[in-house]
Amino acid sequence: MRSRKERGFTLIELLIVVAIIGIIGAIAVPGLMRARMSGNEVSAIGSLRAINSAQATYAASCGGGFYSPSLTNLGTPPLGSVDGFIGPDLGSVQQPVKSGYTITFNPVTVASGSQASCNSASAGSLLSEYFIQADPTPGAGLRHFATTQSGTIRTGTSQLSDSNAGTPIQ
Repeated sequence: MRSRKERGFTLIELLIVVAIIGIIGAIAVPGLMRARMSGNEVSAIGSLRAINSAQATYAASCGGGFYSPSLTNLGTPPLGSVDGFIGPDLGSVQQPVKSGYTITFNPVTVASGSQASCNSASAGSLLSEYFIQADPTPGAGLRHFATTQSGTIRTGTSQLSDSNAGTPIQ
């Protein structure tokens, strides 16, 4: 039995507080993980939109109406400029991983007779069609995304293998 002068918490009271904190954590963590996955998916969609926009700019200003043959070429600045058509987060490696999504650039149709571009893409390497995939790394997201030169982004629950697979989201 305690006297009136003793102050503090008993072991049982501390255990109850720890148990309550554990229960609150168990309820909150799955919701936070879902929110993080949703954020990763939105980032992947944004990356695909940025690549489509960069490809349109490239075709209009540098590629003579044709598209860049790779993401690294999109990241290469034109002669006399310091900035590429796309940021270094997407344009510095051929298969970047951003927000838990692996971005894969797939050339579809090489444009015959294309000239060299303003940022050193060789003649005959520019594209008239491309296909880009964004696939989640384990635990980063549930949906897979893809896009083409049309700008339509498609989604599915498994890897999208061609431009007609999945459901359009825009």
